[in-house]
Amino acid sequence: MSFMVGFGDRYPQQAHHRGSSIISIYETTTKISCTEGFMVWFSRPAPNPNELTGAVVGGPDRYESFEDYRADSCKLEPTTYINAPLVGVLAKLHSMSMGSPVST
Repeated sequence: MSFMVGFGDRYPQQAHHRGSSIISIYETTTKISCTEGFMVWFSRPAPNPNELTGAVVGGPDRYESFEDYRADSCKLEPTTYINAPLVGVLAKLHSMSMGSPVST
């Protein structure tokens, strides 16, 4: 199981993220209120209509249990404290492969 959305054969389909759990403005011209966004879209048990490709979610609990259930924000919320270190490490590795290391 990958905990990066869109990476691998099995990855989270229901990231805890309002923008990815609500239908795109390109799919409907109907205005979606905050209440409707939560009650209809965020609460539905289906994959997000807008994939949040590249986001790293919280991952399993201390017992290695993981349910792809949007309301479980501890396991499915992509946050800056989870994603920022990964981006930093990948940027450093990329700069090293290009021959001009990033100063730290």
